[in-house]
Amino acid sequence: MKGRDNKPHIGVFGRRNYGKSSLINAITGQNTSIVSPVAGTTTDPVKKSIEIFGIGPVVLIDTAGIDDLGSLGAQRVDKSVEILKIVDFAIIVINDYSWGEAEDKLVEMLADYGTPFIIVNNKCDECAQMKSSIGQNSVVNVSAKKGIGIDKLIAEIIRLMPQTAYHTTSLLGDIIDEDDTVVLVTPIDSEAPEGRLILPQVQTIRDILDNKAVAVVLQHDKLENYLKNNRPPKLVITDSQVFGLVAPIVPQSVPLTSFSIALAHHKGDFANYLKGTPEIDNLKEGDKILMLESCTHQTSCDDIGRGKIPRLLQKHTGKSLDFVYVTGLDKIPDLTEFAMVVQCGGCMVTRKQLLNRLRPAVEMGIPVTNYGMLLAYVNGIFDRAVQVFTNDGF
Repeated sequence: MKGRDNKPHIGVFGRRNYGKSSLINAITGQNTSIVSPVAGTTTDPVKKSIEIFGIGPVVLIDTAGIDDLGSLGAQRVDKSVEILKIVDFAIIVINDYSWGEAEDKLVEMLADYGTPFIIVNNKCDECAQMKSSIGQNSVVNVSAKKGIGIDKLIAEIIRLMPQTAYHTTSLLGDIIDEDDTVVLVTPIDSEAPEGRLILPQVQTIRDILDNKAVAVVLQHDKLENYLKNNRPPKLVITDSQVFGLVAPIVPQSVPLTSFSIALAHHKGDFANYLKGTPEIDNLKEGDKILMLESCTHQTSCDDIGRGKIPRLLQKHTGKSLDFVYVTGLDKIPDLTEFAMVVQCGGCMVTRKQLLNRLRPAVEMGIPVTNYGMLLAYVNGIFDRAVQVFTNDGF
């Protein structure tokens, strides 16, 4: 299943005025990025979605030069480094075989995040092949402004891009079989987009159909009547916000989970979520909680991350807690001051982006959880909600 959540991100990195923007424009066939002989023209990352045959939809990201100068330049470099952490594939642009400390540092960081890359020698009309001193990574000679070598570059991207970046496994394929019925409880409230379902619900419906099973979609006030008049479903998946209403209605013999937990198992750090969620009971008065929202959206008093979760978490713990929010893929603050990190379902980001966002907290031993698992825990049904995805499954 392809979708917005698994669109690979390709970052273009290199020094100022080395033709990164020209390369982006040559690949896309459009004037996506501003091109100028003045060094440092690209200040903030520029994103462009395109289709690469053999991979599918991808996001190309143009970044500021890694050798930018001054205090403002340092901020631009920081943004480029943040982009480096979230890409699935990287292009390192060099010029006239230049290679130095800046490029070595790029390679070191990419290796740390397990990100494959390709080296592009730009502004090269007729060049000998790159010497092997740079390593075993593929090197392509191009002249972006003249369109020379672009086809070969795209072919190498297709060859080297990990299939895991654009071929995703099934959300429910290891749980459901053909002709199984899955009941999806989807409340329509102030957080539901007008005339549409939210993305995790759409993705789940598509996955059920891909597995040739049957999806039954209803609101929570219709669930009890449905269960009384139909054979038991293979699985019930609910919006996490109505766990407390749905759990008493669904027989214990029927597996119950949430859209957010299904996503957590599919693309999140599920093992560390299982380990970190019970640490809710160890939170202390005044502890700071980092809330990671992977998309930007208009909020309301009923917002799950900014309203419902803080209220429920403080009620469950009996403690006054301090919540800090980071939206989209903005830079994460110093983690040493946080007692817990809570990640949203992550439907709008790739698995690599989500895992890399959580990685520093995990390495520092800070408990991590996600919206759905937290809500299941404070509703007293955590074990039941994760059981279908663990070795203790039904």
